[in-house]
Order: sequence, then structure tokens, then C-alpha cells
Amino acid sequence: MTILVAYVPRPEGQTALDKGIEMAKRRNERLVVVNASPGGMKSDPSFADAHDFERVQKMLADSGLDAEVKQFVRGHNAVEEIEGLVESLQVSVLVIGLRKRSPVGKLLLGSVAQELLLSVSCPVLAVKYLG
Repeated sequence: MTILVAYVPRPEGQTALDKGIEMAKRRNERLVVVNASPGGMKSDPSFADAHDFERVQKMLADSGLDAEVKQFVRGHNAVEEIEGLVESLQVSVLVIGLRKRSPVGKLLLGSVAQELLLSVSCPVLAVKYLG
């Protein structure tokens, strides 16, 4: 089985990554970390740049786990990419990070986390960033 972490280069993404590593070690499962963006916008805050991508790869290598990081920029939104991975891998749990947002922020920006909670066919662990 595989633990899948939806990663964004923000504190809530790091919280999800830390929890995914912890769970994969405890459960002796493979870990896949995914970062996805539809592309076309260089200012997408969800897209991990080369420095952050390398940092995540190093964390996974240092963990001693059977782990990999995938990054997609091919016109699909993050939810579509994650749904595809859940279907193609034997995912035991999807780990996502949450942060506190104002009601207006939720209304204007929508919520990838909410879409994932409602759409994927596997259990979802939502980990809250407490900082």
C-alpha cells in the first residue's frame, strides 16, 4: 500500500509531509508526495520551485523510506492529478494539510482540501498547521 501526500510549498504542506513520513515509517508503507499545478502561471503559490522540490527529495532520501516525489504541470488542476494517483496507486490514505482561513477567503478562493475530502475514493487525513 501507498501513503499519498498532497504537498504545497507552504507551512500546511510541510505539516502534511511530516505526518506522511511519520505514518509511512510507522506503517512500513511506500510514500508518494505529489505537487501539482495546471501550469501557465509562474506565480502559482501551490507550485514547488526547484529549490523546494530538491529539499523535499532530500527529506525523502534521508528518511530511509521507499519514497518518491512527483510534480505535475500538464494542464490539470491539483484535484484531478491527485484523484488520478489515488486510482492508479494502491493508496491507503491521502494526507493533506489545512490552514485557518477567513470565511471570505474560503468563499473567494474555494478549497482544494474540501474537493479532495469529498471526491477521492480513499480515506483522507487532514492535518492542521498550528503555527
